Amino acid sequence: MEMFWQIVVAVFIVLLSALAILKVYLDSIKGKCTSSTDLSGKVAIVTGANTGIGYFTALDFARRNARVILACRDLVKGQEAVEKIRGQTGNTDNVVIKLDLSLMKSVREFAEQINKQEARLDILVNNAGMAGLPLTKTDEGFEVMYATNHFGHFLLTNLLLGLLKKSQPSRIVNVSSMAHRWSKGIDFDNLKAEKSYSITDTYFSSKLANILFTRELARKLEGTGLTCYSVHPGTVNSEVWRHLPLLPSLFMAIPRYLLFKTAEEGAQTSIYCSVSEDLEGVSGKYYVDCQEAEDQSSDLSKDMGLAKKLWEISEKYTGLAEQEN
Repeated sequence: MEMFWQIVVAVFIVLLSALAILKVYLDSIKGKCTSSTDLSGKVAIVTGANTGIGYFTALDFARRNARVILACRDLVKGQEAVEKIRGQTGNTDNVVIKLDLSLMKSVREFAEQINKQEARLDILVNNAGMAGLPLTKTDEGFEVMYATNHFGHFLLTNLLLGLLKKSQPSRIVNVSSMAHRWSKGIDFDNLKAEKSYSITDTYFSSKLANILFTRELARKLEGTGLTCYSVHPGTVNSEVWRHLPLLPSLFMAIPRYLLFKTAEEGAQTSIYCSVSEDLEGVSGKYYVDCQEAEDQSSDLSKDMGLAKKLWEISEKYTGLAEQEN
């Protein structure tokens, strides 16, 4: 028995050592935005900015002297984030406005307020996201995770395009994930979980949708001064995992705290795509660790026919098509 426990301890030490070595390697390849771009006179919106990647993205913009609008579902947590940003940067020109991306009514109300009160919009970071959420439907008939991750941002972006174009050169950043590579495609007959629901497949598909949306948006914006990008922030220890069931959550506990990026590290590629001088005139590309990473995006994510079809059904489901007619 004593020998058994000696073996267990030895194996545990070896595993911890391997994890430590792996962490050193992963830390060495993390991208960091080194741009010194000043955002004085600019306006930026970051969705889901009260916590995680979104918070550190908003914090960075505030440090660059931008007016920052935190678009948050929870106004109390959003205001707490605003106060923290003000305290850390001395920039008091940042506010929180309510936005629930799972509800198209809320998206329209938010966009209407922005279009009325803001004279310009230079940066839109579609950051908010959900993962691991059990099947939940909204009163509007949407499945909450897909609505939050794709449909809400699709509608929001389109409703703010006029202001973004007016402020060009301006940028849109869509936060996707490497998880898009595990998607089998877009099931256009099940985007509202009409037939079935899988937590993993829905998440993977919604992240694929982020990239397809970016590519079709870039095609439609050709010739304007408005550019867009999709990013994989890295595997980040953030609140996006809060809806995971207990067993998967426990299984991921050690990797989350030892190997995952911090939220500040995860924000770097979003920041890079928002401010870097290197990306002037570039649009529609996929980025990882502050570098173009088209070779890391799946073949499905480059299917422009799929992107066009997703755009058309997204217009229909969000009511944008009716509004344009």
